[in-house]
Amino acid sequence: MTGIDIFFEMLKEVCDELPDEFFRELHHGVQLAEETKISPHSKRGDDLVIMGEYHRSHLGNRITIYYGSFARTCRWMSDEQLKDRLREVVRHEFRHHMENLSGMYGRDSLERKDREELRRYLRGE
Repeated sequence: MTGIDIFFEMLKEVCDELPDEFFRELHHGVQLAEETKISPHSKRGDDLVIMGEYHRSHLGNRITIYYGSFARTCRWMSDEQLKDRLREVVRHEFRHHMENLSGMYGRDSLERKDREELRRYLRGE
């Protein structure tokens, strides 16, 4: 797995691919956190890793990408594969942001699909 400095450069490149409009009201931007984030819903305590999160609050919106989660789950990937996976996660989080801006957040949206995916995981599917 590539180091955090190179990963940060990849993250900047992936974000630079997006239109400026996507960053509207993303008050705290896209942040890179060093840690591995484990879902509180993890069945075995560490088998459900969070790669990125969209945070909405009265203090402002932000996207957090977890380097440790990528290092843990993508260590076998080439840099090109890693960048593709990072792009996928970043765009997923930006879709949450865009749905929030449009007023769709929590309706028939990506948030709903994420909840259904979690339910399938919890049922063991």
